[in-house]
Amino acid sequence: MDVGKDWFQTNGWDIFPFQESAWIHYLQGYSGLINAPTGFGKTYSLMIPILLEGLDQKSNKSQGIKAIWIAPIRALTNEIKITCEKAIQGLGLDWAVEIRSGDTSTSKRKEQLKNPPEILITTPESIHVMLATKGYEKLFGSMNAIVVDEWHELMGSKRGVQIELGISRIRGLCPQLKVWGISATIANIDEALDILLGTHKDSIPSIIIRSKLEKKIAVESIIPDEIERYPWAGHLGIQLLEKVIPIIEKSSSTIIFTNTRSQCEIWYQRLLEVHPELAGAMAMHHGSIGRDIRQWVEKALHEGKLKAVVSTSSLDLGVDFRPVETIIQVGSPKGVSRFIQRAGRSGHQPLAISRIYFVPTHTLELIEGAALRSAISEGVQEPRLPYIRSFDVLIQYLMTLAVSEGFIPKVIFEEIKQTHCFASITEQEWSWILSFLKYGGKTLSAYDEYQKIDVINGLYKVTNRRIARMHRLSIGTIVSDASLNVAFVRGKRIGSIEEYFISTIQPGDSFWFAGQALEFVRLKDMTVQVKRSKKKKAKVPSWGGGRMPLSSMLANMIQNKIHGYAEGQIDEYETELLGPLFDLQEEKSLLPRRDQFLIEYIQSKDGYHLMMYPFEGRFVHEGIAALLAKRIANQYSITFSIAMNDYGFELLTDKEIDLSILSKDLFSTKNLIEDIQGSLNSVEMARRRFRDISKISGLIFQGYPGKAKKERHLQSSASLLFDVFKTYEPDNLLFQQTYEEVLTFQLEENRLRNALNRVHNQELIITQPEGYTPFSFPIIVDRLNRERLSSESMAERVKKMIAVSQ
Repeated sequence: MDVGKDWFQTNGWDIFPFQESAWIHYLQGYSGLINAPTGFGKTYSLMIPILLEGLDQKSNKSQGIKAIWIAPIRALTNEIKITCEKAIQGLGLDWAVEIRSGDTSTSKRKEQLKNPPEILITTPESIHVMLATKGYEKLFGSMNAIVVDEWHELMGSKRGVQIELGISRIRGLCPQLKVWGISATIANIDEALDILLGTHKDSIPSIIIRSKLEKKIAVESIIPDEIERYPWAGHLGIQLLEKVIPIIEKSSSTIIFTNTRSQCEIWYQRLLEVHPELAGAMAMHHGSIGRDIRQWVEKALHEGKLKAVVSTSSLDLGVDFRPVETIIQVGSPKGVSRFIQRAGRSGHQPLAISRIYFVPTHTLELIEGAALRSAISEGVQEPRLPYIRSFDVLIQYLMTLAVSEGFIPKVIFEEIKQTHCFASITEQEWSWILSFLKYGGKTLSAYDEYQKIDVINGLYKVTNRRIARMHRLSIGTIVSDASLNVAFVRGKRIGSIEEYFISTIQPGDSFWFAGQALEFVRLKDMTVQVKRSKKKKAKVPSWGGGRMPLSSMLANMIQNKIHGYAEGQIDEYETELLGPLFDLQEEKSLLPRRDQFLIEYIQSKDGYHLMMYPFEGRFVHEGIAALLAKRIANQYSITFSIAMNDYGFELLTDKEIDLSILSKDLFSTKNLIEDIQGSLNSVEMARRRFRDISKISGLIFQGYPGKAKKERHLQSSASLLFDVFKTYEPDNLLFQQTYEEVLTFQLEENRLRNALNRVHNQELIITQPEGYTPFSFPIIVDRLNRERLSSESMAERVKKMIAVSQ
């Protein structure tokens, strides 16, 4: 360990106590979790002992991988590689470190299998691709350690389940394997270690190493000159662009974070229009932009060559961009942890202050700026909810093993039982999964395409080459709408775009992509061929999955701010600035106190609106709205349409509503699950969720490279299977998993119950305002924006709504 200390001293670095503790415990054979703020050298806390172990083993060049470092995003893999290479050179170890991800060329992947590096930096998906390769047992058979970077991000997704399963197989090959995670602070940090190590944790030495260091974060909201004239609804924040430019100018380097790729494209273009001096000094970064462009942006940002970068979450995690001085967050990130993570991209040095500016996209969003600052000062963090019993991922994993060396069920069953995700799996469920892989289950057994695995002397193996190829092309749990490559007519690839957007434009139309105006020429071989356009007006692509729900912790902080103002407690300048808006809400309807729940009944030419404001996030609101719509409809014949945002929801009908039915009984948790599952919305939510589950489990195949199936065909196939299982095989584990995921992740059942119980204990206040209120207006606009039924422009309709509301 002295060698590591000497190298640190040579570089003029101090060794933090948490780093030294990690070195000691790793070399003593521990597994564990590192928890430290951004910018304090978490990577070196585990990289150094891995290399020191290599020195002690005197294994300068060996066969097989010694350590795997798993990262959630490609931008982070490059940063880790640079850090690792510097340490290898400094310690004098003749080891190779390489990256394997979706960006790695086929030739490089083949070379890595023949001559593997000692340290491989990779992604969850690439681990499973390697497990699908013959000879993986030799490749992984001499490993010392697995490190999972940004574990807090991965554990709340099915990629985390992939990691759990991958670790279980590699540990089966290497019983002395050490498993470590690196995590930001989350509310359930102890559970994070349990999930990473599984039930194996009880039989090995393990530890959580917490840094006592604190990262200082300065939060400042950008305020409109006239709060009364700032929009009540919206999601772009462009009106404050002029106030953002001086912040960029005075900073050496700035990252402007947006919440969606469309927003990213719009902000980049508008910044250039308003401040053309940024041309050549500003870039854009998001997941749909091509690899070469992304890597150039990351390198230029790291070297301090860019004044500003407009980005999405693609630059969220772990990347060390030391020149970055300032972060600008456009729109609420909807979670405290995500906001802290993004703030940490600035001041990425020990003890440096991370500075972040918050740009509200509409008036009421200012309250989220105040809530975020208070949450940070109070040390509030959200928990990460893990996936359990994700049978779609397990089925994909078993197919992965079956297309390589095959598997013996008894061996693999014991391994997966040691994971957190599948600790509760029963032998009956295991038998169903094996039967499903062999025969397709009860309802699909007549179709050859679902009979995927053969059993040869007890070994479960895929012998059909076509099935094996289809599976290898489908490995992964990140599910998105079908995408098409975007390339210039002469061939240079720019990135990818969703099929849906291309279906809305014609050859000759122009659209913005990757920071440039492009003209759509033709669609050929699943590639959108384009050329540069000189048109100043062009469409902005839309991508699915951009909206993030409000976290429970941030929701609580927002409620506290609103209730506090209503009760005369003003503790943040944003709350004070929102005074005119809150006063107007009180004047037209009510600004609810802590013991009150507001229901507004508004009549307009669109119909009769019931507006309610739990302030619990759009997912919970979707569940409550569906629940109330069903319960009201049980009392008399009525049909509602539902709209929601993070602050409340709307039930809209063409019939006058008897307000006497609005009692606390509507918010009871009695028969909650039955009532939710009986609602039309629940079935539709499950149907949408099943599409993703069917893709992951291999029930539907998304197509070959260059010949991807159209999204509407995939939706149709998944919907047909959903209806078949619903009618003829309701005990199908994938069908049951669908409803469990809807309740847990879509409707957030526990949070929904808590919200209903809270409302049940509050006084219901029903008001009948004339016109829309500050609280109701954003929900109405959001619905109109999605419906687009009128020949009037959105601006014209909103203008009329404002006139009615005044």
